Amino acid sequence: MPPGPAERRGLRLWNVGLVLALAFIAAVLVAAGVFYTTWDLLGARKLKSESTIDSKTLFDLVKLSFGVVAGAGALVALVVAYRRQRIDEDGALRDASRLHNERFTSAVTQLGDGSPAVRLGGVHALVGLADDAPSRSLRQTCIDVLCAYLRLPYTAEADLPTGDIEARHTYLALREVRHTIIRLIRDHLRLPADHDHSWQGHDLDLTNVTFDGGDFTKAVFSGGTVSFQGARFVGGTVNFRGALFSGSTVNFMGAEFSGGTVKFRGAKFSGSTVNFVRAEFSGGTVDFSAATFSGGTVTFIRATFSGGTVNFNIATFSGGTVDFRWAMFSGSAVDFSEATFSSGTVDFSEATFSSGTVDFSWGTLSSGAVDFSAAVFSGGTVDFSRADGDAPSHLVPASGATQQPGLLLPANWLTSGA
Repeated sequence: MPPGPAERRGLRLWNVGLVLALAFIAAVLVAAGVFYTTWDLLGARKLKSESTIDSKTLFDLVKLSFGVVAGAGALVALVVAYRRQRIDEDGALRDASRLHNERFTSAVTQLGDGSPAVRLGGVHALVGLADDAPSRSLRQTCIDVLCAYLRLPYTAEADLPTGDIEARHTYLALREVRHTIIRLIRDHLRLPADHDHSWQGHDLDLTNVTFDGGDFTKAVFSGGTVSFQGARFVGGTVNFRGALFSGSTVNFMGAEFSGGTVKFRGAKFSGSTVNFVRAEFSGGTVDFSAATFSGGTVTFIRATFSGGTVNFNIATFSGGTVDFRWAMFSGSAVDFSEATFSSGTVDFSEATFSSGTVDFSWGTLSSGAVDFSAAVFSGGTVDFSRADGDAPSHLVPASGATQQPGLLLPANWLTSGA
């Protein structure tokens, strides 16, 4: 059962006697202030003395006494009504939390059922529960459970026993539940941040999840922390096409891209930190074509490109930092053709290019810096044909870089020392 937020552990109210005393003092001070302000505005100097009190004056004094008593009673009633309202609101909140907990228990029970159909019902129940959650923390709890389901051990299609029909049917049923969770997460990340049901800004823990497909198309990762650390992309198509990474931290550290297709085509990386440190690109296709890197940091430090295809074709690097330091290009086809480097920094310092193909053909360097200092070109093909740029100074000098014989680097990308 999910824990309630700290602010709901108990209703804290001041002692009623203290509240009434403070209320009376405040009322007297306000009344005195109003009286003396009015007195001053009327220009009064002193009260007219009366040697005797007539019946009219006595009646006015009696009315004043009753008025004071009535005002005090109204003040007491106001304080009591306020306390009752607070208690009623807290009671309603407790009832809503109790109902939420009951629904939560039921949904989790469904999610753990042996029948895939019942599990699907549990998924939708948890999502509906997250939408109706009376607090942000309870919504996060529902999201955490959905992510935890995705983290459960899972056998992808490529690892199934050959010819085992029953195992395949079980796999297809589990995949349907998992892909439904991913689709519902995507739908809620697409909603505007101010929408009552938006999950933007919430944390998503997808650490070590095995992906054999899933659709995050046009999802907005804005705020919060999203972790794909150690995730395995082993088949199918995982689609981040048109996704927006803005103001969040998205972690693909140590992720393995070994099969299928992962699409970041047209994605926008703006103001976020996206971490591919030590990621392994060893098979399949990872597509960043037409993506825009316009702020924040995207880092591929010590990433390994040893197989498959990684495509940055027509990508735009126009701000922030894209960091390939110490990356190893040793068997993949990595395509930067027609990419535009304008402002910001793209850092290939101390990267190793050995075997495979890295294509910078038709690339354009118009400002900013592309750094190949101490990079090693020892094999394979690195193609800078028809690459263009405005001035040699836009590229950090590659002093200390080594290259295989015959490698031609454009003079306006690399200064002397290459």
